[in-house]
Amino acid sequence: MRSVRRPNGPSGAYWWREVEWIANPRDSRPATEQTDGMTALKMITLDCAEVPPLTKFWSALLGWQVLAEGEGYAMLGDGSGPALGLGAVPGYQPPGWPNENGSKQFHLDLASEDIAADEQRALALGATLADPQPGDTWRVLLDPAGHPFCLTDAANWG
Repeated sequence: MRSVRRPNGPSGAYWWREVEWIANPRDSRPATEQTDGMTALKMITLDCAEVPPLTKFWSALLGWQVLAEGEGYAMLGDGSGPALGLGAVPGYQPPGWPNENGSKQFHLDLASEDIAADEQRALALGATLADPQPGDTWRVLLDPAGHPFCLTDAANWG
């Protein structure tokens, strides 16, 4: 079991909840072990108003399974790296696009073997195409909660 921090209540206060953690089968270290005092990134969490639509969207787009879920949160992954967390936050407002003020703060870059086909699949799953598009070699889309993400050429990642 691992403790996971999740938002709770109208104030947005956080509480700790024990959830079952599915360890990476390719990693021989125990789930609690770190290497040489280093920390390890295990999950990136996206805030949202409603978790179920994003769980369905990201699980289908990435082909990942739901590792843990409950009221107001979900964790997705495939066991090969960090998980994607989804957490309900009262009063959630999606980041703007484009955003000159920087409140977007981060986005996900997804490696794609066929950007056009993956764009169509993402749109069919509920994404929208961001406007404007800032480049010619990648596509920016918004997930159903408004988070920007990029489809990029997998060959560029090595």
